[in-house]
Amino acid sequence: MAMNMIQLTSGMRQNLFSLQQTSKLMETTQKRLATGREVNSALDDPVNFFAAKGHDQRASDLAGRKDEMSEAIQTVKAANEGIESITELIAAAKSLANSAKSADNTTTQAQLATDFNEIMDQIDFLADDSGYKGINLVNGSSESLAVSFDANGDSTLTLTGFDGSTTGLLLNDANGWATTSSIETSIGELDNARDTLRTEAKTLSSNLNIVNTRQDFTEGMINVLSDGAANLTLADMNKEGANMLMLQTRQSLGTTSLSLASQAAQSVMRLF
Repeated sequence: MAMNMIQLTSGMRQNLFSLQQTSKLMETTQKRLATGREVNSALDDPVNFFAAKGHDQRASDLAGRKDEMSEAIQTVKAANEGIESITELIAAAKSLANSAKSADNTTTQAQLATDFNEIMDQIDFLADDSGYKGINLVNGSSESLAVSFDANGDSTLTLTGFDGSTTGLLLNDANGWATTSSIETSIGELDNARDTLRTEAKTLSSNLNIVNTRQDFTEGMINVLSDGAANLTLADMNKEGANMLMLQTRQSLGTTSLSLASQAAQSVMRLF
């Protein structure tokens, strides 16, 4: 009777089972080393996996809000540039008015009035040019900018524009400055316009500080959430590397043990 078949002994079956388990562990460890993550799917650890997903999603939502805040900051800065430039033009116009007030002939006053009117035109141009990406908080277009600080839109700040044109600032042309009284009227209007611009600049500065503070806070929260997600899923690469070395050694010893057991079984079979 042919006795070529080798029956597996209990020891050989145990070695095979051990090798299969080692192979599975090596596959898991290789995946962790390749991805850098200990938790790669819900099957690895459902609690940590979904908790990390929640952290990552919130961090992503906050990143979108952070970008929105950055755009709001640029819009406010553009408005502030307009206010500062208009304020400089008002100072220049007041200087012309004072010169006209002290002028000793109507010809000089008329020329200064012409220069004054040109500055009034430039104020309107500056107000129109002080927008950012289609939003202008200075030209009196009744535009406002709502900034959301959280993903749900529960925490917001509305930046309201104002009219920084000559119409909004109640500035009138010189109309030749025929009398000292008309010149003084222009000077009074310029002083009032300057005060209005200062008030609006303070409001913008306050709002800008709020947005900057919330942006810094949001960036910090994004880092906290990202670190939290990483702590829940990232693998200890030193630990996984040591595990891989240990599993490779175990596999090598298991293979050797199985080979020796097989050789022993074959030797026994030759006796029959």
